[in-house]
Amino acid sequence: MHPMKKSLALAAAVLAFAAFAQEPQMNLPRVKLRAGMHVIDAQVAATNEQRMTGLMFRQEMPQHEGMLFVFEQPSQQCFWMKNTLLPLAIAFVADDGTIVNLDEMQPQTTDSHCSTKPVRYVLEMNKGWFAKRGIKAGAKLEGPPFK
Repeated sequence: MHPMKKSLALAAAVLAFAAFAQEPQMNLPRVKLRAGMHVIDAQVAATNEQRMTGLMFRQEMPQHEGMLFVFEQPSQQCFWMKNTLLPLAIAFVADDGTIVNLDEMQPQTTDSHCSTKPVRYVLEMNKGWFAKRGIKAGAKLEGPPFK
């Protein structure tokens, strides 16, 4: 292949990937979780690629929905909001479903929000979701991942 054609083909591939990468994840597997009497319909981000994209590029999210990030083993988890358009609340969750700590995150920032202890699960909801329902650190989430 001619070097110029090769360069154009590479540029086209990069642009196609960039366009694809800016699509929000809408079709991940889902799991029902409970926080007291509140039911959460959570998309599950379990692969590296799914976790890296998370809720980036989403324009909106229904109040009862969220995203549960599942890691292979407990460790300190840190999240930021680059390319995330929605303000979010984040819960760092132990294996038994206990919320270790909570934080609120502003859209399109690179501030780090980290778990205070090693955790395997992280749940993102719309900003204020936990506070509006009186859910604090120490509260327990219920659902299949925490059995």
